[in-house]
Amino acid sequence: MSTNPIPVSVLNLVPIRIGQTPKQAIEAMVELAQEVEKMGYKRYWIAEHHNTPTLVSSATSILIKHTLENTERILVGSGGIMLPNHAPLVVAEQFGTMATIYPDRIELGLGRAPGTDMMTANALRRSKNDSVFTFPEDVQTLLTYFGPQDQQSYVKAFPGVGTNVPIYILGSSTDSAYLAASLGLPYVFASHFAPRFMEEAISIYRERFQPSQYLDKPYMIVCLNVIAAETDHEAEKLSTTMQQFFLNVVRGSQNPLLPPVENMDELWSPMEKEMAESMSSVTLLGSKKTIHQKLLAFQEKYNVDEIMAVSYIFDPDKQKRSYEIFKEVADGK
Repeated sequence: MSTNPIPVSVLNLVPIRIGQTPKQAIEAMVELAQEVEKMGYKRYWIAEHHNTPTLVSSATSILIKHTLENTERILVGSGGIMLPNHAPLVVAEQFGTMATIYPDRIELGLGRAPGTDMMTANALRRSKNDSVFTFPEDVQTLLTYFGPQDQQSYVKAFPGVGTNVPIYILGSSTDSAYLAASLGLPYVFASHFAPRFMEEAISIYRERFQPSQYLDKPYMIVCLNVIAAETDHEAEKLSTTMQQFFLNVVRGSQNPLLPPVENMDELWSPMEKEMAESMSSVTLLGSKKTIHQKLLAFQEKYNVDEIMAVSYIFDPDKQKRSYEIFKEVADGK
């Protein structure tokens, strides 16, 4: 039984591998974008994180511009811009400028979390008010800034007006599902680190979706961890890099992306293992045949419109191979 072809995309947090400089991590980001573009991936999104020495994705719009410069046709966007950290006008000007230089290739995924700890969030904030609560209004403001001239108020984004930069709502809880549904926007759920509310969020979004000028029916993207290899055994071993990444998160430690290990149980306690594995529980892991079976089971249950893959794999060639295998499976080959 084969899967119906499904569009697939890539999310990159731009991690620094051990031994790499930040510049080399950015070069690796571009190389991966070029490779997945050749494979036929639909979009390539870059995350926003701050005060994290192991990730270089703080100035997201600059990395997006750099990726657009070095690719030809793949859609490039933010996964996401964390809106509480930015004035909507500045975001509209930045993305409007990129849309002017690279028409029909730029996308704007928006999140309401700060993408960092609270002390750093306070250093980033544009006001002392909690701008997390103005997220719905800020999204609406951005839709207006990118819209037609006759719908603008006095303050306008130049360039930006009339660029119609596509906006996506990102979420890791059910709140964003309600918002994406009410605005009639596409919705992207972060199952790659927060799978707990995925099923509920998908249901809410689909049930409450209101058609809009942007979208006539729900468009559901789910972001998943994908570790594909020639054999299940190799994929299991490669996945220990991802497990160490999530152990970092659990411990609040700041290790760069690390090579695979033989035995994770030597590194984590049972409680750490449980916490790390709960964050990465929605992972497609294995050989091509196993990935195919897992994708089929996932789609029978959720039938999403698109899957965005994150692959924390230490060896860049094995990472590219993982994306290659996944694309073949997604294409039904």
